[in-house]
Amino acid sequence: MFKKILIANRGEIALRVIRTCREMGIKTVAVYSTADKESLHVRFADEAVCIGKPSSVDSYLNIPHIMAAAEITNSDAIHPGYGFLAENAKFAQICNDHGVKFIGPTAEMINMMGDKVTAKETMIKAGVPVVPGVEGLLESLEHAIQSAKVVGYPVILKATAGGGGKGMRVVWKESEMEKNYTTAKMEAAASFKNDGIYMEKFVEEPHHIEIQVAGDQFGTVCHMSERDCSIQRRHQKLVEESPSPFMTPELREAMGAAAIKAASSINYEGVGTIEFLVDKHRNFYFMEMNTRIQVEHCVTEEVISFDLIKEQIKIAMGEKISGKNYFPIMHAIECRINAEDPYNDFRPSPGTIKTLNTPGGHGVRVDSHVYSGYTIPPYYDSMIAKLIAVARTREEAIDTMYRALSEYIIEGPGIKTTIPFHLQLMQDENFRKGEFTTKFMESFKMK
Repeated sequence: MFKKILIANRGEIALRVIRTCREMGIKTVAVYSTADKESLHVRFADEAVCIGKPSSVDSYLNIPHIMAAAEITNSDAIHPGYGFLAENAKFAQICNDHGVKFIGPTAEMINMMGDKVTAKETMIKAGVPVVPGVEGLLESLEHAIQSAKVVGYPVILKATAGGGGKGMRVVWKESEMEKNYTTAKMEAAASFKNDGIYMEKFVEEPHHIEIQVAGDQFGTVCHMSERDCSIQRRHQKLVEESPSPFMTPELREAMGAAAIKAASSINYEGVGTIEFLVDKHRNFYFMEMNTRIQVEHCVTEEVISFDLIKEQIKIAMGEKISGKNYFPIMHAIECRINAEDPYNDFRPSPGTIKTLNTPGGHGVRVDSHVYSGYTIPPYYDSMIAKLIAVARTREEAIDTMYRALSEYIIEGPGIKTTIPFHLQLMQDENFRKGEFTTKFMESFKMK
């Protein structure tokens, strides 16, 4: 049993980890930037250490400061949450070198799945379906043009070290290649300090469906069914749900088996997610693996009644998992509540919250770190809450979500949120019928 866990993160995920640790009788240490000194994760942790100025580079990405905080507090484990250093192999290795358990996979596993080209090659060897494309990185513009002729338009250019839609461009014809190739490389270099680009066939009318997996230190891997993340804007997820309305029992069995094969191929340790693109004919292709807890893990927790954070910690402590696969017994939908203006191209909208009413009632869960008087800082991701509705059927879950959104009030000077967007989405005919792909937002208009 760990005696004390340092959470190398902020906001709602830090608070989420603190809650599970408290239930397990484990002490916690919060780290925070000067911009987050009034955050709830700082207040509810057993100890708190300031690690730097507001910039992420000076605080939540500052490995020496985080390791110093772990040393002075005698923390024996570090939970990275999601984002920041959660998939940083160097950080995982430094934790190991200093005798502090990194709650997640090893540095080697992170490296194997963190680089998209390496991950794709690993999946091909494991027999997991992948999107057709070109082996290795594109060496030049001419290489990209010739490769596209072989793969066939449309193609998609992706940053090998990428995520969140950065360094990603769809090319529909040869005349568009030079501009998109140059832009993708520049964006990749700026975002990841790695301008490596690779090419895949662009899957039209795709669904983004991911499988939650867990693996222990003894080689056992299980899956916990799927989440549908197709409602997204510029490759950033807005809504997630489980089970997927596009799923069939046969597809779930096949995708679950492929996800287990993918995780087993690297002897995966911890919880993680295998992400797939699924075309309109329900052919599925490996896209990437996230070697961490996901933002949308709450959806899975609600439909299978399972604490994934607790599972992470138990695996890190060396406990065995049962190997049992889990399947949805309820339906859950998660809406990301962001401090963004949906009427103004989702522009970030930080400020101080003056009025806050959090929804409640049967079937409603809110994961958030904000409160009345809290100032939303402009330095980090704009997500301020996750609203989850759970019910016996998808229709009931949508109705519960609409009711909860109607009760949610977040007001303050200059603050706009995505609540109006989600309210409109819950009434959208196509969404309610489950008829949507990752292109849904391209035609969605705010009223």
